Amino acid sequence: MKGELTAVIEPAEEGGFWAVCIEVPGANGQGETRAEAKANLLEAVQLILQDRQDDILRSLPIDAVCEPLLVG
Repeated sequence: MKGELTAVIEPAEEGGFWAVCIEVPGANGQGETRAEAKANLLEAVQLILQDRQDDILRSLPIDAVCEPLLVG
């Protein structure tokens, strides 16, 4: 899955940075630098989306067809 999402990165009170993804509730990351926080957030987003995809695919009937959906 490819796409563009929004990362919001802010300084953390205790030092370093924290990040959230607006489009994926529950996805957040942290790090000593902005780049580390963004990389940590990306990993969280990937794990959440993979988990949601796996959960949906488990419940589909055997004859269901999965096709790409282009948005833009």
